[in-house]
Amino acid sequence: MPKLKTNKSTKKRFKLTKKGKLMRFKAGRRHLLTSKSSNRKRGLRKNTEVEGKIQKITKKLLPYG
Repeated sequence: MPKLKTNKSTKKRFKLTKKGKLMRFKAGRRHLLTSKSSNRKRGLRKNTEVEGKIQKITKKLLPYG
């Protein structure tokens, strides 16, 4: 059986934890930060878990993750 290819864009955007959860970065922290409050920016720092069906689909793109 041939090796499966990892989707490189998925590899860059998501991280798999030891327990098998998929973590992602929150959107909205790249630019236009002066108009956003410190509280809001602080909340955007943390990673968050990918939810439900999307997690199942994304894991298929990371066969050796």
